[in-house]
Amino acid sequence: QELTFLSKQEILLAYKRFSELLPKEERENACSARVPKSHILTLPELRANPFQHRICDVFSTSEAGDNSMSFEDFLDMLSVFSDSATFDIKSHYAFRIFDFDNDGILDRKDLEQLVNCLTGQDEESRLSRVEMEQLIQNILEESDIDKDGTINLSEFQHVVSRSPDFASSFKIVL
Repeated sequence: QELTFLSKQEILLAYKRFSELLPKEERENACSARVPKSHILTLPELRANPFQHRICDVFSTSEAGDNSMSFEDFLDMLSVFSDSATFDIKSHYAFRIFDFDNDGILDRKDLEQLVNCLTGQDEESRLSRVEMEQLIQNILEESDIDKDGTINLSEFQHVVSRSPDFASSFKIVL
């Protein structure tokens, strides 16, 4: 409880939800088990999230690279997405989720993937090349304070700090 933004009740509920993702024979050892990414993605709270795969990428500590989650990983994820998490924590993890290539900056490629996640990948919803370019240009004009063509963490935090609904929309409630 001291290591998360979760209450005792929320941790107990998280444990119950986590162990339910395991096969019956593994449930009594849930603290040492890893849940496959495919099972994590069945959670209703993640199923409709356009960033579900990135969320698993960011919070998984799997050395196998399969994005499976331990109970600690699961708690970390729920803690960051809880109402009690600070703006700095939420914005730091949002930045990591949007940094698709994990290079510490949001460049044009990251922004294009971000927009595609939000608008959908199919033909009807995908933006045209011109629309995409214009949107990315607008995002950079608004966010890129040092004008280097990318958005770093502090520039990202500056922009989202002006968004009144950022903290309330960056959450998962079990």
